[in-house]
Amino acid sequence: MKIKFDNLVKSCHSRLSGITLLRNTLKKKDSGQAGMTREGLRSTYYGGGKLEFTPVGGMIVIARMIVIAGCLMIAGCGKKAGGNMPPQVGAPEVGVVVVQPQRVALSTELSGRTVPQQIAEVRPQVGGIIQKRVFTEGTDVEAGQVLYQIDPAMYQAAFESAKAAMARAEANRDAARLKEQRKSELVQTNMVSRQDYDDAHAALKQAEADVALTGAAVEIARINLAYTDVKAPISGRIGRSAMSEGALVTAGQPAALATIQQIDPMYVDVTQSTADMLKLRRNLADGVLKKGGSAQAAVKLLLEDGSAYPLAGTLRFSEVTVDQDTGSVTLRAVFPNPDKSLLPGMFVRAILEDGVNENAILVPQRGVTRNPKGDAMVMVVGGEEKVEPRVIRVVRTVGENWLVSDGLKAGDRIILEGIQRARPGTPVKAVPFGGKPETAPAAAAGK
Repeated sequence: MKIKFDNLVKSCHSRLSGITLLRNTLKKKDSGQAGMTREGLRSTYYGGGKLEFTPVGGMIVIARMIVIAGCLMIAGCGKKAGGNMPPQVGAPEVGVVVVQPQRVALSTELSGRTVPQQIAEVRPQVGGIIQKRVFTEGTDVEAGQVLYQIDPAMYQAAFESAKAAMARAEANRDAARLKEQRKSELVQTNMVSRQDYDDAHAALKQAEADVALTGAAVEIARINLAYTDVKAPISGRIGRSAMSEGALVTAGQPAALATIQQIDPMYVDVTQSTADMLKLRRNLADGVLKKGGSAQAAVKLLLEDGSAYPLAGTLRFSEVTVDQDTGSVTLRAVFPNPDKSLLPGMFVRAILEDGVNENAILVPQRGVTRNPKGDAMVMVVGGEEKVEPRVIRVVRTVGENWLVSDGLKAGDRIILEGIQRARPGTPVKAVPFGGKPETAPAAAAGK
């Protein structure tokens, strides 16, 4: 085979030489200096064979010869390059991590909003003209502090009238008492009839009732007079005033004069789906999770900008009714708010501690894929250093890892790097993930 190839190469070189000579001769003929006849060319190029030489035919022959020579040169170069290929390398390296059970505190992140501990709307209990507003908007007020003053003139007059009516009732009561006492003595000696005594006694009782009635009227008038000073019902921070001085207000009006909110401590209401709640209770009952040491669950808070609230809170209670529209329950946590940085209505995220898993198996998310059925799976290095697919059951994410409940055990080697080279059943060389791969000896020799 080698002898035939060498002969073919020699023939190709000979024909190329003839092509070069023919091109040079044609150039000379055009200039009138041709030194060789057509018969000579036949003898040189074709060894005396018959050649019907025309310009077009000559060019076609030349083109065919060039193509044949190029193909032969490419074949020779390819065979030469193929002879210098390096030998096959060994088993591919893959980066693996070894499964080790560990203690993990699990938590749940729920979104919600801040709610003031107490909220009260300030409304007038008597009608009149506001004479003065005696508080500063946006400041803290104490319970019982006067906020507005309503014109008290009418209520003062009503109070004085009620007191006068009470004095008159008391005078009538005293006169009726004396009359009843005299007739009580006379009835003993039959100086007056029994009927006259009964009438006097009834008049005394009626006078005493009038005194009580007028006394109640006096108290009502006094209360209405006191209501002209609109006071804060609770302690807290008061918002803007909805009414200004000179405005007319009425008792029990729908519009509040101002709103007071108690924001230290602050409530945080979050929602959790009933499915997650039932799963958490089942894990606690099965022993998968264990309660923390504290009696009340600790809660951490993330603000709208992603920063962490410095003070921890506690879970106060969970709602006993499920929302039929959302299928969730409301959880309420309480947080101290001494610097008033938490404001009502803020969107926050609460991190609740679910429990502790003493033998948790965590797998990096980059090593978990899905099979055509949608099941989670990983590639592991088996006992014979061969790749094995393993279907696993994942519960939830913990940071950048999956929490695995089934399918893996301590000591399993999971492939994280070089998965594209890890075909099931193929032998591989396992190295620690993140380590520097070794250089193949054959590759190093070829450089």
